[in-house]
Amino acid sequence: MHIANGIVNGPVSAVFAIIAAVGLAFCVLLARQDLDDRLAPVAGLVAAFIFAVQMLNFPVLPGVSGHLLGGALAAMLVGPWVGALCVATVLVVQCLLFADGGLTALGLNITNMALLGTAAAYLLIVVLMRVLPKTVGGAATAAFIASVVSVVVASQGFVLQYALGGTTELSLATISATMAGSHLLIGIGEGLIAATTVATVARVRPDVVYALRRFRSGAPVLVESAA
Repeated sequence: MHIANGIVNGPVSAVFAIIAAVGLAFCVLLARQDLDDRLAPVAGLVAAFIFAVQMLNFPVLPGVSGHLLGGALAAMLVGPWVGALCVATVLVVQCLLFADGGLTALGLNITNMALLGTAAAYLLIVVLMRVLPKTVGGAATAAFIASVVSVVVASQGFVLQYALGGTTELSLATISATMAGSHLLIGIGEGLIAATTVATVARVRPDVVYALRRFRSGAPVLVESAA
């Protein structure tokens, strides 16, 4: 869901650049509590994986492309703060090296995908992991649902930005419906990838899956699906 330069006007883009900077600074402060010798290597692998899947994109609207986001997967594996930083790092590299997303729109893209998408995913993961079994199947299910919802929520972040400062003649209703519909399909695809990845990692090393460690509440993590 990379936004190109000029789709949202300068003042709104500047405001969201500030929002993105403040949000990332907050994530850096809180990520220090989570990063350790076990989490740091996983964060690097998560960032590399998200970078790879985000390079596969396709046009959704003029100047806007759709692709997998990776916020839910990052939140599941490394937590919300480190996860948001992983996604933001990918977006910065893509923008500066591959011109994927406009430089003036970088704050817009980071807000939608790194902050809003990851936050929506993690909030849903918090709820799901409290009601689902702390098993491989439960974690995979949480990853799938969180991926679908977070991708659609992030797409609607662009709709809000466009409503505040859009520069094209497309109607807001058309943009909202198009973004929601296309990103619902993207979310399903991302959910399958995230669920498969989380299940694979959880079977081999459940101790490195942040969501399982965070929500097991002292109970042992079951590495077999409840089914």
